[in-house]
Amino acid sequence: MTQRVLLDTGPLVAALDRRDRYHAWAKEQFHLQRAPLLTCEAVVTEACHLVRNLPKGKQNVLRLFRSGAVVVAFRFTDHVEALTNLLDRYANVPMSFADACLVCMAELHDPRAILTIDGDFKVYRKNVRQIIPTIMPEDR
Repeated sequence: MTQRVLLDTGPLVAALDRRDRYHAWAKEQFHLQRAPLLTCEAVVTEACHLVRNLPKGKQNVLRLFRSGAVVVAFRFTDHVEALTNLLDRYANVPMSFADACLVCMAELHDPRAILTIDGDFKVYRKNVRQIIPTIMPEDR
């Protein structure tokens, strides 16, 4: 399987919100990365919530899926024990549910990297000790 990039909420929201400080960076990343980007429903939920005040914000999130640029490649119900363990391990960070799903996805898909703005991914580890490669803005 060709290594794909996993998509976190931050770049998804930044790509849709022209006022976001990472908008230009996120738009560029969407063009640089091979489609489809893989994500989870928790990221979709967070993104829809964060863009709810943008004109057609939620619809634009869903259009990325309709276009095939992004696909959901994770069923959290198949990984409840692993997710619970991650949330326990990183309770002091604290780890969001979406971040736990992405770390679990990194263990399953062995992605090239996670496209994120979240510096917590520098702390998180897949398979307990392995660094998760990230693609993030230089100032993060």
